[in-house]
Amino acid sequence: QVQLVESGGGLVQPGGSLRLSCVASGFTFSMYAMRWYRQAPGKERELVATIVNAGGTTTYTESVKGRFTISRDNAKNTVYLQMNSLKPEDTAVYYCFARRDYYVNYWGQGTQVTVSS
Repeated sequence: QVQLVESGGGLVQPGGSLRLSCVASGFTFSMYAMRWYRQAPGKERELVATIVNAGGTTTYTESVKGRFTISRDNAKNTVYLQMNSLKPEDTAVYYCFARRDYYVNYWGQGTQVTVSS
């Protein structure tokens, strides 16, 4: 059974940091590119960061460049999102996504991140 389980969300003050984790099971993690998406209330789901299966190439949406870092540990079947210098506009539900190709991909259940004083 395929599972993506996110953790690490919570309430943090502006300027603070959080690290999200997503543990995968039920598929060959190392063969999948991994992504983090987020969805704020009333907004479309947005791609935040991507890391390829070998972990060498990462991409970010412009608004998080220099503040967020995506990484993965294939031995632990885990992808991370380190979020620094958080802003209120980063408030959203963050989702882990695994993509092998156009036809094969999986979503996690999401973890809430709230940035507020």
